[in-house]
Amino acid sequence: MTKGAVLSMTLSVAKDYVNEGIRCNCISPGRVHTPFVDGFLKANYPGKEKEMFEKLAKTQPIGRMARPDEIASLALYLCSAEASFVTGSDYPIDGGFIRLNT
Repeated sequence: MTKGAVLSMTLSVAKDYVNEGIRCNCISPGRVHTPFVDGFLKANYPGKEKEMFEKLAKTQPIGRMARPDEIASLALYLCSAEASFVTGSDYPIDGGFIRLNT
């Protein structure tokens, strides 16, 4: 639901401000390996962190979680002049989760 809300807000902002030269896009990441993930696994699966990490990673068709820098690279692109013609778009960067996990 939250990703749907972000997408709706993105489209609304993009439409409302396109004539002012303001662009709005959103990024919809899949699982990202962050310290939060490690902390969550340690707190909720003590002694089984590695096993649970591998299980979560395998839910991504690409076979692993994203790295934070991979998401950041997309954000940087969208903020750059190279993306000056991009607005109102959603970028699922999810290792194929949405399209390939059906």
